[in-house]
Amino acid sequence: MSQNRLPISLLLLRVSVFIVMLVWTLDKFIRPGHAAGIFSSYYHLGGFNTTVMYAIGIIELIIIVAFLLGLYKRITYGAVFIFHLISTVATWKAYLTPFTNVHLLFFAGIPMLAGCFALYLLREQDTLMVFGKK
Repeated sequence: MSQNRLPISLLLLRVSVFIVMLVWTLDKFIRPGHAAGIFSSYYHLGGFNTTVMYAIGIIELIIIVAFLLGLYKRITYGAVFIFHLISTVATWKAYLTPFTNVHLLFFAGIPMLAGCFALYLLREQDTLMVFGKK
């Protein structure tokens, strides 16, 4: 029984990270103006129109679905980690004022970042419900 704990834990971690990433990805399709504002405010990449946000969303969706399915683990798990690392670092100012506006919510990104890194490091042990190489 205890030998099943790690794969079950990694599966749950992978699914939960996917859910968060999916909501962020869907924002690019549902509210492309909001997503473009995020890119402008936090990443200093302005001027993205709806078409660009849709293109970014499509690429992101392909990567996170492959991540959910356990495909190309080195690439997809690494990409998910890097996506979240960039978003965590880009919001560094929110960590300096945690009790302002909704900045306290940004702190939830830190354990998710650790989870993404753990998934990358333990990708070979993540074997439940994967369709890539086991």
